Amino acid sequence: PPHPTVQTAVCTVPTSGPGGATTQLDGLDLAAAWALTRGAGQRVAVIDSGVAAHRRLPGLRGGGDYVSTGDGTRDCDGHGTLVAGIIAAAADPAADRFSGVAPLATVIGIRQSSTRFGNAGDRAEAPGVGDVDTLAKAVRTAADLGASVINISAVACRPAGSGLDDRALGAALAYAVEAKGSVVVAAAGNTDDGCGTDEPVIVTPPWYDDYVLTVGSVDARGRASAFTRPGPWVDVAAPGEAVLSLSTVGDAMADTVDGSPIRGTSFAAPVVSGVAALIRARFPQWTPRQVMDRIKDTAHHPPGGRDDFVGAGLIDPVAALSSEP
Repeated sequence: PPHPTVQTAVCTVPTSGPGGATTQLDGLDLAAAWALTRGAGQRVAVIDSGVAAHRRLPGLRGGGDYVSTGDGTRDCDGHGTLVAGIIAAAADPAADRFSGVAPLATVIGIRQSSTRFGNAGDRAEAPGVGDVDTLAKAVRTAADLGASVINISAVACRPAGSGLDDRALGAALAYAVEAKGSVVVAAAGNTDDGCGTDEPVIVTPPWYDDYVLTVGSVDARGRASAFTRPGPWVDVAAPGEAVLSLSTVGDAMADTVDGSPIRGTSFAAPVVSGVAALIRARFPQWTPRQVMDRIKDTAHHPPGGRDDFVGAGLIDPVAALSSEP
């Protein structure tokens, strides 16, 4: 961390409710995609609240911690572990029907933000650690660790015309893509994330559209989620409602946080990161922009070809993997 930090709240533990017979990934026909590749050999960096060790993430490795001590494999918020499970959780047919999108990929956990920590000495201030500067450092770290895909399920936003100096983040994203060959996938953000909706809002990292594949959320019927934040930088969409993934405790699964169903563009982005890992495993010679273009080109386009809520439309993993252009 750039400053000493302290834990300010009890850790959140995502839990499992009654559950159902389906998962948010069922409509993507992943079984057909896995006949072509399961993502072996790919490293996916999860820049988030950390990723807790879990039996179904056997390849997890720590990439660093900008929140507290540790190596990135602690998660007090539960968020990053949910994200990582969607990307690369191993299947356990004896337990449930869930599997990550790229179950043979490995995860690099980098803890960059937390709502359960604060700067030491500022206990009266609003809790939370992580900003665009530590995000920029985390992106560079992920790229230097050889991540073929980088997932960022966090945004910063500001009214258009106001000041937010995120140039270091822009430079880090350019470095990751151009110098290190990483595909960067980011969440579009949610309309209830405190950014406001009454005036034009700039959202970063999606603002750096040349370097980032930005993902909106859809429901089980493929309709744009009510909370998904629109913008000209939204590239594609993926399921982000009624989410099931990994908990931070033991070997448990989770579909609720504090009693509420898990949802958000945070959990749509890792679906696309998993697909990017599958594509990189199948077509290792492709550049990051070829991977990004393939995901957009094979999506199910909305009327008119694209819109600001779902971009080029709902992703299609099987079409993206089927053959070279």
